[in-house]
Amino acid sequence: MVKRVDLGVFGRLWRAGLNLAVAMAVAMLLASPPVAAQGQDNEYRLGAGDQLRITVFGQADLTGQFEVSNDGRIAFPLIGEVRAAELTPRELEMAITAKLKPDYLKDPQLSVEVVNYRPFYIIGEVKNPGSYAYVGGMRVVNAVAMAGGYTYRAKENNLLITRAGGNGVKEPADQNTTVRPGDVIEVPERFF
Repeated sequence: MVKRVDLGVFGRLWRAGLNLAVAMAVAMLLASPPVAAQGQDNEYRLGAGDQLRITVFGQADLTGQFEVSNDGRIAFPLIGEVRAAELTPRELEMAITAKLKPDYLKDPQLSVEVVNYRPFYIIGEVKNPGSYAYVGGMRVVNAVAMAGGYTYRAKENNLLITRAGGNGVKEPADQNTTVRPGDVIEVPERFF
């Protein structure tokens, strides 16, 4: 038989706090979607201007750096042009493997990685509008900082973002909106 020891007021408060912390952690785990589901929605899609490193293991002549052209393709040795735009790096691996396998290599093993992402653009009321190199995990506040900050005429609470491949539709954005390669951020002018 286990004997309970009276911990006093502070002991009971500590135990209640511990129970609350465990309950909150469990609730957070149950409320958030699984990591695999989160990654599927945000998985990076290739586009024009992306620099890729494609490694074909055991085949130095096929390994190299390739740029996705304006028409969304890469020119790959032996197999010619391969569509890359709107594919994930993994999907491009599978497409190249499928073209190499029947006629050129018995069991091709390759990897595709993005070396340099296409730039994002920021226009409007920032000190240095233009194109900037994308950095993973970037938010609008980081993009504005890269562009030198807001001008005194900037309407900071009414930003717009046009997503790459999003049919040119402008979406409202705020400081914490995630930026993706190829996006255009617009900082409008205030009129007062």
